[in-house]
Amino acid sequence: MARHRFIISLILALCIVLGCRDKKTEGSKGKQVENKIELNNDEPPRNIENQTVPDTIVLSQIHKPGTLHCDLDGDNLTDTVQIVQNTKNEKYGLRFIFGNKKIEYLGMGTDILGQGFDDIDWVGVFEKAPKGEIYWNNVNDDGEIITDEEVNETDKIKLINDGIFIHQAESCGGGVIYLNKGKFAWIQQE
Repeated sequence: MARHRFIISLILALCIVLGCRDKKTEGSKGKQVENKIELNNDEPPRNIENQTVPDTIVLSQIHKPGTLHCDLDGDNLTDTVQIVQNTKNEKYGLRFIFGNKKIEYLGMGTDILGQGFDDIDWVGVFEKAPKGEIYWNNVNDDGEIITDEEVNETDKIKLINDGIFIHQAESCGGGVIYLNKGKFAWIQQE
């Protein structure tokens, strides 16, 4: 009888110890579940004590290619641009991982450079816009596509560093994202 009590006590103790090990804890800034930190809001990830949070930002599985390498900021370090998805709101955006390890995001539910969209699920073309190429907003205020001859030379933009060209596949709509004096800018390309 004493042996049965000992075995039952041992089993209960193991259940309690194992049950406590997977216990979820919640705090005011986020929750920790099985060593993964997840913010309670839709903010993009940021570094907290060498851990990137949250795990709700994942590489896109529908965009191929989904990763580009270029030099957006002209520091001669390779920058990586990825199409990513926020799994909380299921919206897509861009993750910029600069050569100096700085990370920035566009989209995923946040308006992209005042263009009236916050999701890039529509992107079918994802390419590097090479340094030295000349671009211009090729749609006028009436929504009509304009040609090279119709654009003032002062309105043309020669990229001093690489940019990112995104566009709908086999359709109109897209643009070039580039850095202008350290801030992201947009050039409309139909």
